[in-house]
Amino acid sequence: MANHGLATIKNTTEIIWGSGAVENVSSIIEKNKVKRVLVVTDPGIVKSGLIDLVTPQLKNVEYTLFNEVEPNPSVQTVNKALDKCKELETDLIIGVGGGSPIDVAKAVAVVYTNGGSIVDYEGIDTFPNQSAPLLAIPTTSGTGSEVTSFTVITDTERNYKLTVGGTRVAAKWAIVDPQLTLTMPPGITASTGIDALVHAIESFTSRASFHYSEVLALDAVSLISGSLRKAFYQGDDLEARENMLLGSLTAALAFNNTRLGNAHAISHPLSAFFGIAHGIANGILLPTIMEFNLLSCPEKFARISEAIDPEVKGSMLEKAYESVHLVRCLAKDIKIPTSIAELGINKAEYEAAIPAMARDALKSGNVLVNPRKTKLEDIIDLYHAIY
Repeated sequence: MANHGLATIKNTTEIIWGSGAVENVSSIIEKNKVKRVLVVTDPGIVKSGLIDLVTPQLKNVEYTLFNEVEPNPSVQTVNKALDKCKELETDLIIGVGGGSPIDVAKAVAVVYTNGGSIVDYEGIDTFPNQSAPLLAIPTTSGTGSEVTSFTVITDTERNYKLTVGGTRVAAKWAIVDPQLTLTMPPGITASTGIDALVHAIESFTSRASFHYSEVLALDAVSLISGSLRKAFYQGDDLEARENMLLGSLTAALAFNNTRLGNAHAISHPLSAFFGIAHGIANGILLPTIMEFNLLSCPEKFARISEAIDPEVKGSMLEKAYESVHLVRCLAKDIKIPTSIAELGINKAEYEAAIPAMARDALKSGNVLVNPRKTKLEDIIDLYHAIY
């Protein structure tokens, strides 16, 4: 059952939603008397031309474009962007792209007003000052980073993904415009879309869930599962893109209040050690983690099944097991790999890394709210199961 006791609802970001919402960048700048802007993005966003929907609105301010963000962004990249921020004496940071540019923008905003390095602030509420004003503009339907109170950055020296969290991490504004997702390639549509589904399912089944989060999470399951195939195979379908972006946003608003679960705890080391895209790692893990968790809250998995397929039949337990089958079918249809082996990663190298990855995964706060209590040995077994 959900936790109907004491709950704190966190949503500190002002959200501007809808087709054409991106045109509000200039009004935010004018209202807040912004003079100097750092735009944080990646090479793909520049190449696609999406950045050109933002930069013309900066004609009345001085701005610098930092477009060096990589997948699973590193501490070094944050430091480079921070240097640009200091040089410009920025009074607004704009993150444009998927989770990686927005996470870098959030990390820069934290360090810009607090000093030191982002590695100094791992954990929740570990820094004293409000981060610099930040506007987040997502171009994928997956991470929900535009409204969450976390940033995840890779420390390459330790092969470790560190999380910095707290309400002061969240963007001040988010412009969420489905038109910016219409040109997303199928592969990115799949990896970010399945990641959003993981967010929804893990938030819904979290031990920290409560009515508010559950309503959002279950609606996100329905929106995402009902639109991801069409978004993948017919990417210019605006309704499918709107549903996906709304599902991603809704899932993020849910998990911002509940955290996630074992899939995210286990996927972060996979990305840190082997460079696996975050969404792909989560997509591979999702059915296995659902099987692991199912008997700890079968009634919730039955409701997930009903959200995916309202016509599903059977007892509560049969519906719960059907949820795993439905998710596997969806992942297969959008060409998500079913195992780590499919990515070409050497088995001996992978198995040698499992003990260290498992130790890192166990450090995640997500394990603590996973519906089934999880020990180090369980995580080791789950790493083996997905190869």
